[in-house]
Amino acid sequence: MKALIIGCGIAGPVTAMALREVGVDAEIFEAYGQGAEDVGSFLNVASNGLAALRVLGAHHKVLSQAIPTPRMVMWSGSGKRLGEVANGLRLDDGTVSHTVLRSDLYRTMRDEAGRRGIEVTYGKRLVSYDESGRQVTARFADGTEATGDLLIACDGVHSRTRAILDPQAPAARYSGLYSFGGIVKDAGFPGEPGVYNMVFGKRAFFGYAVPESGETWWFANLPRRLGDVPEDWKPVLVRAFEDDANFSAELIRRSDVEPGSPIYDLPPVPVWHRGRVLLVGDAAHATSPSSGQGASLAIEDAVVLARCLRDSGSHTQAFERFEAERRPRAERVVAYSRTISNSKAASPVARVFRDLMLPFFLKKSASQESLAWMYRYEASL
Repeated sequence: MKALIIGCGIAGPVTAMALREVGVDAEIFEAYGQGAEDVGSFLNVASNGLAALRVLGAHHKVLSQAIPTPRMVMWSGSGKRLGEVANGLRLDDGTVSHTVLRSDLYRTMRDEAGRRGIEVTYGKRLVSYDESGRQVTARFADGTEATGDLLIACDGVHSRTRAILDPQAPAARYSGLYSFGGIVKDAGFPGEPGVYNMVFGKRAFFGYAVPESGETWWFANLPRRLGDVPEDWKPVLVRAFEDDANFSAELIRRSDVEPGSPIYDLPPVPVWHRGRVLLVGDAAHATSPSSGQGASLAIEDAVVLARCLRDSGSHTQAFERFEAERRPRAERVVAYSRTISNSKAASPVARVFRDLMLPFFLKKSASQESLAWMYRYEASL
């Protein structure tokens, strides 16, 4: 059996590796003409995602590129400590959630897939596909095509495959936030290693971590109308944080601020599969980064899909099992994450209510068991 993997972000290489573990050949087709070595800021790979990578023997390669971030401390814009919550649960070997540059995670997964004999072809933008008998043929914008037994869509929140699979599928929805991030070397700002500091500012949301190396990794979520893009984002961000009781504005002044990226997620997608075509990762259930689960859900998907294909009598049965197992969990994470994103874009009145209620919510969530549903999921082959 051969699978055509559409998309070489994070989900594509991991899915290809998982399929190879159960004897399914895989080839990856990427729309862009080159890799994503310099795309994106950084992201969280939670302990449940690392556990799924461990199944594939690949988690140590990610850990070598990342910084441990097992805790989150929440602050108000006035400097009040609101509470603390775990960022994942410690695995049996002591592994905790880590933060990694998206480019490093991408490069590590792509290179590991290549080491395992998986081919990646660039410049292959999907325009259509056809099923005939026991095969599916993908057709690309450059006039070429490829044929396999399955087509697995790993092409993200704006998935072209999803639109072909179901023309009535919902489009990605804008969260109301633009995302920014950066790393400042030798910033000299205080911070406990291993802790994400999350600040619900007066006008925007700010997060930072200070690893033992002394760098400061920061990100910001700015409420903004979609398409309202200034010529220079830095003064806009500085103004958003300059009245908060922390060093966020000064850190941004010291940073090279790249253009912001609008944050999207997906409402429930009615059709995940049809015939020999299946959506996985962000193509099926994109979540905002507020839960820190996007990459982890995609990695889990890969392992579960491989198991379902191995243990089922047909691809149809495998796809049905995959959706039955993954949909409830994925949609719960998307909804949870959207709730957090909404709190970051709160109105002035809602901000007051949020800052009053958040300490009680965080106290309730302080127990690791309260988030066990998200972090204690075990994807296994």
